[in-house]
Amino acid sequence: MADSEIAQAHSKCHLMSYLGTLARKISNYNHLRQLHAHIVLNSLRQSNYWVSLLISHCTSLKAPPSYARRIFNSVPWPNVFAYTSMLKFYFQLGAHHDVLSLFQEMRGKKVRPDAFVFPMLIKSAGKSAIRFHAHVLKLGLVNDHFVRNAIMGMYASFGPIELARELFDQMPDRAIADWNLLISGYWKWGLEMKARELFDLMPAVNVVTWTAMVTGYSRMKDLESARRYFDGMPEKTVVSWNAMLSGYAQNGFNNDALRLFDDMLDAGVQPDETTWVTVISSCSSHGDPCFAEVLFGKIHDKKIPLNCFVKTALIDLSAKCGNLLNAKTVFDELGVHRNSVTWNVMISAYMRVGDLTTARELFDKMPEKNVVSWNSMISGYAQNGQSPLAIELFKEMIAISHSKPDEVTMVSVLSACGHLGALELGNWVAAFLIEARIELSISGYNALIFMYTKCGSMKDAQKIFQEMSVRDVVSYNTLISGLAAHGHGDGAIELFAKMSEEGIHPDRITFIGVLTACSHAGLLEEGRKIYESINSPTVDHYACMVDLLGRVGELDEAVRLVERMPVEPHAGVYGSLLSASRIHKNVEIGEFAANKLFELEPNNSGNYILLSNIYAAASRWEDERRVREAMVKKGVKKATGWSWVEYGGKMHKFLAGDRSHEWSDAIYKVMAELRRKMRCAGYVSDKSCALPDIEEEEKEESVGVHSERLAIGFALLVSSRGSVIRVMKNLRPDLNSLRWWWKKSGR
Repeated sequence: MADSEIAQAHSKCHLMSYLGTLARKISNYNHLRQLHAHIVLNSLRQSNYWVSLLISHCTSLKAPPSYARRIFNSVPWPNVFAYTSMLKFYFQLGAHHDVLSLFQEMRGKKVRPDAFVFPMLIKSAGKSAIRFHAHVLKLGLVNDHFVRNAIMGMYASFGPIELARELFDQMPDRAIADWNLLISGYWKWGLEMKARELFDLMPAVNVVTWTAMVTGYSRMKDLESARRYFDGMPEKTVVSWNAMLSGYAQNGFNNDALRLFDDMLDAGVQPDETTWVTVISSCSSHGDPCFAEVLFGKIHDKKIPLNCFVKTALIDLSAKCGNLLNAKTVFDELGVHRNSVTWNVMISAYMRVGDLTTARELFDKMPEKNVVSWNSMISGYAQNGQSPLAIELFKEMIAISHSKPDEVTMVSVLSACGHLGALELGNWVAAFLIEARIELSISGYNALIFMYTKCGSMKDAQKIFQEMSVRDVVSYNTLISGLAAHGHGDGAIELFAKMSEEGIHPDRITFIGVLTACSHAGLLEEGRKIYESINSPTVDHYACMVDLLGRVGELDEAVRLVERMPVEPHAGVYGSLLSASRIHKNVEIGEFAANKLFELEPNNSGNYILLSNIYAAASRWEDERRVREAMVKKGVKKATGWSWVEYGGKMHKFLAGDRSHEWSDAIYKVMAELRRKMRCAGYVSDKSCALPDIEEEEKEESVGVHSERLAIGFALLVSSRGSVIRVMKNLRPDLNSLRWWWKKSGR
């Protein structure tokens, strides 16, 4: 060999040794980039060996995916080791789609995979991994222990579990991991006996096995058995403690969870992130302020360091227990470490207590919003009676946000449209659902039914109901309540009867809906039968029956029912009685109901107004004046009533005697013309509740400028012949929309 060749060999050997030393010393991303630079400078970037090594370091250091992929792409013909390294990088990252795509590329380049590849492929493919079972058989890799375990795990997770057991029984040498996997599979499918039998057959049991039994029994809500296995463990890890804590917390045993947590700390076991998040998050759903206080005390006393995930859970716990001050303190402590979850929890907390302004301020300050952030705000607005703001924010979301609306978003928006009676907007949202290809569950379809019933479009509501392949009790309740509100008593009763055919049992809300339908349609006998079929009527069912009796004029029977009630009547019971007294001009019962209501709802102006109207209708002007003076003396102000109609994508709002609308002059001209034509047709307005000391003409004017009449006047101006006019009122919860058809003959 020539001296130059010997020198080159020595130089290459020295270079490899130097690069190997650098590779062993890599501990951060900068070190990795330095090694990469040396490899490029020495023209080794196309070497499968060095590329595989670099990607392995990318995996351990969690390097950016784009950087790892650039390294991989530098090899013109990657071998099985380079592919396996890149697959492992994607797998550790959780990029399952990239794992499967790269495997297809590998097959396209005729690179034969080895056994190391298939466990990653099987776990990435989920329930569709059955196709890799065939690959494994074809390549003769079925006897590889790790591959076989992965296939068994796939069947244990996605079924059929019997195939997992078949593979297990065929194994000549079973590792403890195989036993544990099958036991966990049995628990997943609720097969307690099988899991216990396998546990008893195991030649050796480790801490993972014991923990699987604890977790399994906890999922089945058998906390006694779970605790028995937990106490029987010869050794416990933090995972074991977490399993038992989760069992208690998720099943509502807060005190047991807290005692076990104390035992854990006393045993010297250091809680990990999962411990804290499990205990705090699970128990926050119960909203127990005492538990929250004790937990905060423990954290403070033991000076336990907390990361951002645990602090986020603490914020949620504080908020759900009503302690916003604590929640805000922890939120502020996080500073730059706040993540989107933290912001969302805080926004939801303020929305929950009705502080919409602070919630919006936080939302606007968020550095990055996701779909949960938008949903928190939109649903918060909808649930707090700010439907217009919910809809406007939804429009903003689809216009400027990268977050795609999901079913949760759409349910909130449909609810907002329903509460506004905005059918045009509701139809636009329904069309958006189709255009955006948003899949709906039962909950989404129920929201559509709700929107259409609230907007008075019962045909559309019934059409959605009929198209549903699966319905639940909420589906029936929503449509029954809609039929009730629009006076379709017979339709509601038919739907109620149909429930049993589908095997759906009526609940408390169902009976309220169908009794209300009977009440609005005056179906006394049908209502009686339904009422008598209720096993344990609640106070709301009594209120519905009182309302039904009152509306048909059976006031004495309604009073007797109230007196016989085994539960304390609430305001709804006496309110129904008072309303019926006003309709049927029964002063005595009206006074009885009103006096009860003055005790239960001293600040509800509607009760005073109704009694005042009863006195006015009976020409008892002194009593009428006394009621109004009592209102003034007690500082009770009459609730402002308004009506609104939808036109041009906007809601147009009107108050009694309102002249603020830009079309006011035209509206009043239309109303004057209508009054003239109505008088000519023989119509006489009801002036019984108008004050006695004003002229007849003024009386007619005072009852002629109600908000709903102004809304109708506006709608007549802007609507085409034959269209439906929908008027919504804020003070008529039982009649969510009033409808008029403007035909050519009626103009």
